[in-house]
Amino acid sequence: MSDPAVPAAASLRHDWRREELLALFELPLPELLFRAAAVHRQHFDPAQVQVSTLLSVKTGGCPEDCAYCPQAQRYDTGVAAQKLMDTGAVVEKARQAKAAGASRFCMGAAWRSPKDRDIPKVAVMIAEVKALGLETCATLGMLSGAHAQALKDAGLDYYNHNLDTAPDYYDSIIHTRQYQDRLDTLEHVREAGLKTCCGGIVGMGETREHRAGLLLALANLPAHPDSVPINRLVQVAGTPLHGSAELDPFEFVRMIAVARIAMPRSMVRLSAGREAMSDELQAMCFLAGANSIFYGEKLLTTGNPDTERDLALFARLGLRPMVEAENGHDGHRNAPGAGGTVHADITEPARCGQAA
Repeated sequence: MSDPAVPAAASLRHDWRREELLALFELPLPELLFRAAAVHRQHFDPAQVQVSTLLSVKTGGCPEDCAYCPQAQRYDTGVAAQKLMDTGAVVEKARQAKAAGASRFCMGAAWRSPKDRDIPKVAVMIAEVKALGLETCATLGMLSGAHAQALKDAGLDYYNHNLDTAPDYYDSIIHTRQYQDRLDTLEHVREAGLKTCCGGIVGMGETREHRAGLLLALANLPAHPDSVPINRLVQVAGTPLHGSAELDPFEFVRMIAVARIAMPRSMVRLSAGREAMSDELQAMCFLAGANSIFYGEKLLTTGNPDTERDLALFARLGLRPMVEAENGHDGHRNAPGAGGTVHADITEPARCGQAA
């Protein structure tokens, strides 16, 4: 088998094999980090991190049975169902996020899929947030083609819809929606011309083979997601996954590194679970190619490091928030083979209480 690691030009591939990704996972960690960092530097400034803020605009009451989700109405997690927020309240949160340094504002709703009557309300939110000069993202569950187009017309930049896990582990986590449903929504989003955010959750009892399978599904999509959120399971009492064995932190770093190599031009985001990560673990993830975070003390219904801690960590590591206009294209380098403008952002278990 040929060396699967860093192609000299880090060209995009959509024909990865699981054995290749597993071979990367199995490299000595220093070697894996070196290869991932080399790919990262071909396409990004390694000192820049894209910063987004996530707001739950409609919390709880979700009819699905995702085993990780505190917003599922069938689980007793203490998360009460709430109605869609008022547009004015959402816009005020967006103003605060921009003042705190966020460049992108993500809105999540705990729906299986929005109803026709919901789309105009969300469209107004999108238009008003965009008018503040922020990039806009949404995660609202499954979308039809018409809904995706309506959101695009309202000014939406990014849509998040995660695959969550590998196809062959999916039935262990979710029974109320099929894997193909997720792929269909992603197709509708791409066809509408929206940028995609798609990743998954690790630490749900899956094996390394399953983690490689998730990255295989993502890397072999017709287009790599513009943003790839890697969520580390936040265990919430009352959900079926509460009490699961914790994922080895070094295995999480390996997940970040292999994602960077397999999808070299995508933003790789540290999403849910960051609150429980040490500064040292986060630093290793940035070395492995992570270059996006959610900013603020809450991700939908779960905690997140506060902004002061993040700013202090950035200062200690010499990192700085990515400015969207910098370099003309979201921090991507003008490197040979970098081709085209690639953007990034948001997350899905947003609807479900994970970060995105």
